[in-house]
Amino acid sequence: MNAIDSREEWLRAELVKAASLVGTARRLLATGTMVDLTALEGRIRLICEGVTRLEQESGRALRPNMEALLADLDQLDAALRAAAPAVNSGDSG
Repeated sequence: MNAIDSREEWLRAELVKAASLVGTARRLLATGTMVDLTALEGRIRLICEGVTRLEQESGRALRPNMEALLADLDQLDAALRAAAPAVNSGDSG
C-alpha cells in the first residue's frame, strides 16, 4: 500500500466516523438533547483538507462516501431547523 492509498483509506475511515457523528447528533436531537457539533465540524474540516490533497482519481473514488455524508448533513440541518423553534420557545419563558 502506497502513501496515496493509505491517505485515501484514512479519509474513507474519517468519512465513516463523520457519518457516525451525524447519526448520533440526529438521535440526540430527536430526544430533545442539545448537541455540540464541535467534533463534527473539526472532522469535516480535516476531511475537506485531506480531499484537496488527493490526486483526482483518488478523490473520485471517495465521491460516493462524500455524497452520502452530504446527504446525512442535509438531514441533520433539517433536524436542527425543526428543533430550533422548540429551543427558541423554551428560551422565552
